[in-house]
Amino acid sequence: MKAKNFLMFIIILAILAVGVYTAIAGIEIGNFTVSPVKDSIKLGLDIKGGAVVVLEADTDAQGEDLRKIMDQTKEVIIRRVNAMGLTEPNIVLEGEDRIRIELPGVKNTQEAINSIGKTAQLRFIKSNGDVVITGSEVKNAELGFDPDTNQPIVSLELNSEGAKAFQIATRELAREPEYIANPSDPSKMMINPNKVIHIVLDDEAVSSPSVNVEIPNGKAYITGNFTTESASNLAALIRGGALPVDLVEIQTSAIGPTLGIDSLNTSIDAAKVGILLVLLFMLLYYRVPGFIADIALLLYILIVIFVLIGLNATLTLPGVAGLILGVGMAVDANVIIFERLKEELRNGKTIRASIDSGFSKAIRTILDANITTFIAAIVLYYFGLGPIKGFAVTLMIGIVSSMLTAVFITKYLLKLVVKMDIFKNVKLFGA
Repeated sequence: MKAKNFLMFIIILAILAVGVYTAIAGIEIGNFTVSPVKDSIKLGLDIKGGAVVVLEADTDAQGEDLRKIMDQTKEVIIRRVNAMGLTEPNIVLEGEDRIRIELPGVKNTQEAINSIGKTAQLRFIKSNGDVVITGSEVKNAELGFDPDTNQPIVSLELNSEGAKAFQIATRELAREPEYIANPSDPSKMMINPNKVIHIVLDDEAVSSPSVNVEIPNGKAYITGNFTTESASNLAALIRGGALPVDLVEIQTSAIGPTLGIDSLNTSIDAAKVGILLVLLFMLLYYRVPGFIADIALLLYILIVIFVLIGLNATLTLPGVAGLILGVGMAVDANVIIFERLKEELRNGKTIRASIDSGFSKAIRTILDANITTFIAAIVLYYFGLGPIKGFAVTLMIGIVSSMLTAVFITKYLLKLVVKMDIFKNVKLFGA
């Protein structure tokens, strides 16, 4: 029986060692691969670097009308950011008339912000001022290349209403003569302006093609002095749709990746020192229970890290703080339990009875402390923004994990050690 318990304890230690090694270096067995934590976990904007911008709506709307405008604006910005291929964005409403946009990893901060905040009012206008179609009737827009010149263009696909209106307009303009006499010099000919459709973006004509044939299929394109990048960005703006309101840039900040990584490394170094000191304190002060607590603490850290990876959560610097705070809470639970255990031993109870009684008396205090902290974390997550949410998520995961390790795993391991019948002196249990 003793040998069985000893073997079980060794197996648990071996699993812990494999988990620590996997977290640090990763593991590969055949087709099964687990990457190291540093390569698997997503880094937030304050670590990875990027940009934060706060935009304010320039409108007099209030109440329900303002809420609808802001919801629509948020959706348009989300589509624009996704169309531009910016990774892991965080776009949230802030107050009644502001939008906070976080763009981790973006390289050209100002260009991204300018593209996102453009109103992008697209219109196709005849020379008499009549609007043929608007951006709302564009079904899709993408980068293309002119088959004759191989220059970048923006290819457009119109919806059914837009295709019908465009067909009628191009049929009408195609009937016009291609050239007319120049009013200033009748002996010379000029392109007939009545055959032209002006493609206007934000009150600026980006292209003015002449219509020679009727276009019945709802396909059109915008030509101009585009580069591949500018044509791609214009297509993304058109796909995203027009903003329902003008936006004013209130706050902009850029975080370099070097600063973020340095902050992360500093936080990790501090965490290493802090955790090591905690492990040593628990071992020296509580002896055997302290050693068990150290094992549970390492399991706690592994559980939190792999849960964050499994949930595809983003680690921010406040999230690191939440992780370290969780370590403190896990240790705090063990301290409460072990102090109760020592009291029971001093009252003359056996080690086994003291363990049961100590855990039983400590559990209510631990539950009260963790539940109130968990409620606070929920409030932070619900009302917080950006990094505050990251802190709250990490803290909630840490609380649940600490309850699992400090109460159940620590108790199981302590009983396993007692059943091994190796440590019989109560002084080895801190009494």
